[in-house]
Amino acid sequence: MNANKPYLIDAVIGNSRMLATLGRTGRLYRLWWPHIDLPQHVDAIRTGIRLDEPKRHGSVSWFDDPDCGWSHEAAYVPSTNILRVTARSNGLPIAVESDHYAVPGRDVLIRHYRFRNTGSETLSFSFVQYSSFLVAEHSLYNTTAFHEETDSLVHFRHHYYFAVASPRDCSGFQSGSAWQAAEAAELNGNGIDMKPDGAVLWRIEGLAPGETASVPVYIAAGETEADALRAMREAKERTAEEWFNDTADYWRHFVAACAPCPSDRPAFKELYERSLLTFKLMSDEQTGSIIAAPEFDETFSRCGGYAYCWGRDAAFITTALDRSGLYELSDRFYDWALTSQSPDGSWQQRHYHDGSLAPSWGLQIDEGASILWGMWEHYRVRQDGGFAERVWPAVRKGADFLLSFLDPETGLPKPSMDLWEERSASHTYSAAAVYGGLQGAASFAQLRGEAELAAAWRRAAARIAAVIEGGLWNEERGSLYRALNLAVGKEQFEEAAAAGKTGSVTVSAKGYETFRLKYDPVIDISLLGVSVPFGAMPAGHDYMRRTADAVEQALTVPGVGGIKRYENDHYIGGNPWILTTIWLAHYRLQCGEIERADALLQWAVNHRTELGLLPEQVDKNTGETAWVVPLTWSHAMFVLALFMLKEAKASSGAESAAQSG
Repeated sequence: MNANKPYLIDAVIGNSRMLATLGRTGRLYRLWWPHIDLPQHVDAIRTGIRLDEPKRHGSVSWFDDPDCGWSHEAAYVPSTNILRVTARSNGLPIAVESDHYAVPGRDVLIRHYRFRNTGSETLSFSFVQYSSFLVAEHSLYNTTAFHEETDSLVHFRHHYYFAVASPRDCSGFQSGSAWQAAEAAELNGNGIDMKPDGAVLWRIEGLAPGETASVPVYIAAGETEADALRAMREAKERTAEEWFNDTADYWRHFVAACAPCPSDRPAFKELYERSLLTFKLMSDEQTGSIIAAPEFDETFSRCGGYAYCWGRDAAFITTALDRSGLYELSDRFYDWALTSQSPDGSWQQRHYHDGSLAPSWGLQIDEGASILWGMWEHYRVRQDGGFAERVWPAVRKGADFLLSFLDPETGLPKPSMDLWEERSASHTYSAAAVYGGLQGAASFAQLRGEAELAAAWRRAAARIAAVIEGGLWNEERGSLYRALNLAVGKEQFEEAAAAGKTGSVTVSAKGYETFRLKYDPVIDISLLGVSVPFGAMPAGHDYMRRTADAVEQALTVPGVGGIKRYENDHYIGGNPWILTTIWLAHYRLQCGEIERADALLQWAVNHRTELGLLPEQVDKNTGETAWVVPLTWSHAMFVLALFMLKEAKASSGAESAAQSG
C-alpha cells in the first residue's frame, strides 16, 4: 500500500537497538533495527476496529484515518520514552488507550491496546492490525508467513525477521495481499506468501458497558526465524503490564542517574528531562555512534538525509552529555570515532554507524576539528588517563591532517564545505573549529609531555586566531566576514568583478575553472562559533560584540521571532532554527547578558512540539514545527544553555556581592 509517510513525526521511541517513529495517532511510521540509522523496515502498520452490530457493519475504522472520526491525545508517560495515546470516536461507543515502547535490552517493541466500552450496550468487535514490511528497505523478495506454534505473523527478508503476535491468541490471519481483507476484517487464513504484507485479527466478545478489554501486540526481531520466534516466546512469558513497569522503571532510573536540571522553571525542567531521554534514543547501543535525527526523508526528496553521524553535531552533543552526567555515552561515541577516522587522519563529513563513509558533499574540515576539540572537552570533565591514552594516536593523526590542510599563504584552512554543507570556501567558522581542534590536540600533547608538538600546534592555532582578527573584519557591515575565497558560478563572479569586487580563477589539471570571490560578507549565525564554543576570539572583543548585534539585527525573523541561519537562507523556506536561536543565547550568556539570553531560550521552549521535542526549524509564518523532529543538536544546545545560564547567574551574583562589599 502507499504508506503516505510524513516528513514530520510526533514521537520517537526505542531502546538504542530499536528505534521507531510514530504519529500522535499512534501510527507507527518507521522502525529501525538492529541499528538506529539503518536499515529501516516498515512500509505501513495500521490498527483499527470493526464493530459487529448490523447498524455499524462496514469497513474497519482505522485509528489514524481522519475520515474515521477519531480524536487523539498523545503524551509521553512522565520521565520515560513510553508514548501513550488516547483515542475517542465521534461515532463509536468506544475509547482506546494504547502504550507504545521498546523493551530495554530486548529486541521487542510493544503496542498495548486497551478498549473501553463507553456506551450503554454490550459490544463485540474485531481488532485488526495490518502490517507491511519492506524489510531492509527492499521492495523485492519480502515474504510473510504465519507460524502456528507461536501464533505469529512473520515478515522476513534475508537475515531480518519480524514476528507480530499477542499473548492473546488471534482469531484470524492472512499472509500477502491483505489490505482489502483487513479493511473488511475478513482474513482468509493464507499461511505464506512472497509478499510484504499481512494482517492479524483479534476478537473481543461481549464487552459490557464500562468494561475494558486488553490486546497487547508484540513485534519481536531476530536475525533468523528462530531468533525472532524465541524473542516472541520470551516476550509472551510476561504480561504487558510487567513489561511496562520494567520499561518505566528503566527510564526513570536513567533520568534519576543524570545530573539534576540546573533550572527550577517547570518548562525548562520538562525539556531538560526530555532532552536526556532523547539523547539515549539517538545513541546506538552497539556502536556508540550518535545520529543527527531519525530519518524522515528516505527518498531524499527535500534534503540529503539526517540518520547519519556528523562529527560536528556530535561534538556539541557529547559536551551536553558530559554536562548532564551521561559520560558513558560520550566515552562510547569517541571510541566509535576512532573507527571512522580516515587513513590520512581526517574525519569526513558524515558516517554510517558502522564507521563507513556516508553520502557526502565533500570534505568539511570542521567535522574532524570538532571531534578533536570535543575529545579534549570530554577529557577535561572526566580526567580519565585511559581515555587520553586510547585516543592519542587518532588525535596526533587528526592534528597533523589539520596542519597539512592549512594554506601557508593565508594561515587559514584551505577551502572546504561549510558547516551547512552548501558552499566551498575558507570559512571563518571552520577556521575557528580548526583553532579549537589544534588547541585540544596540543593539550593532549602537553599531557603526554610532547612539549614541542604541543607548541607547534598552538603556534598554528594562534596564527588562525590572528588572521581571523586581523584579516576577516568587515567594517562596512559591522561583522566578521563569513569566509575567504568563496566559490561561485562564472556569471556571479563576472557580475561581482564588474562591481569592483576582487577574486581569483584557478584551473585544474583537467582544465576546469573554479571562480572564487575574495570575501563572503553574508551575516551567518555560525560566526558566533569564533568565540562560542571555540574561543578563537574572546566573547567580549569588540568585533564579536558587533558581530553578535549584526546577527541579531539581520537574522531575527519578523513576527514569529527566532534566528535563522544566515541572510537569504532558502532551505525549507528560510525559517528560524532552534539551535541557531540558542546559539545566540550562548553568546549572550558568555557576555553576562542574562535577560537577552533568557528571552531567546524561552522562545526555543515555546516552540517545542506537542510532545516536548525540539525540532530543527520553526515555520517563519505560522510558528509551527517546520522540519526534522527531533534534532539531537537542538536538544544539546538547550542543555548546554541551561548550565551556562546557571553559571552566568552565579557569576552575576558573585559580582554584585563583590561590588556591594
